[in-house]
Amino acid sequence: MPIYRLTEKIEFPPPHLAAGEGLLAVGGDLSEERLLLAYAMGIFPWYSEGEPILWWSPDPRLILPLDRFHPSRRLRRILRQGAFTVTMDTAFDRVVEACATIPREDQDGTWITPEMIRAYCRLHDAGYAHAAECWRGGELAGGIYGVSLGACFFGESMFSRVSNASKVALATLVVQLKAWGFSMIDCQVATPHMLSMGACEVSRDQFLRMLTVSLQTSTRVGKWRLQQG
Repeated sequence: MPIYRLTEKIEFPPPHLAAGEGLLAVGGDLSEERLLLAYAMGIFPWYSEGEPILWWSPDPRLILPLDRFHPSRRLRRILRQGAFTVTMDTAFDRVVEACATIPREDQDGTWITPEMIRAYCRLHDAGYAHAAECWRGGELAGGIYGVSLGACFFGESMFSRVSNASKVALATLVVQLKAWGFSMIDCQVATPHMLSMGACEVSRDQFLRMLTVSLQTSTRVGKWRLQQG
């Protein structure tokens, strides 16, 4: 399949034209308008520093239907103990920067470039990107951030400085999203961690159908605060 080169015009080719591994297009920019269009079409940017911007729509797609979320027995115990405090949208920039800088096993470097950090902070300022922050002893212990459109949360990355902190942030986010009527978290590509918590792979076509339904719900724009009800 051909890889499409984007121009200054804010548009993308149809996602089903992506190459086998999901690469759809190259180039363009990370403007708010282009990013929001990409997510609404089931497309996301993923590239390394020094590369042009690469746009992806993988098949299959990993999603976490919120009613399938399955925290482990240990995580449920940690949540009951209340060892962590979770907030939303109080330290978005710190969560993104931590996701970019904290090393992960089996990962060399990061795809969260300075350009990406600035772009998602702009989306946050516009009310479309959000973070759940996990604190212990007044220190940021972990978190997750992503983009929200309609009834879908597009998870981008998560980090932990303290064991289980990112899982606590995710579990709290799931409860809040369910209370707000969200249907799923887009996890993009499969990882053992997310599969163990109830995520599942679906075809690109199925994901796009689910996304179309999700986008019929009004987007919750603005700063988020935990309500869970």
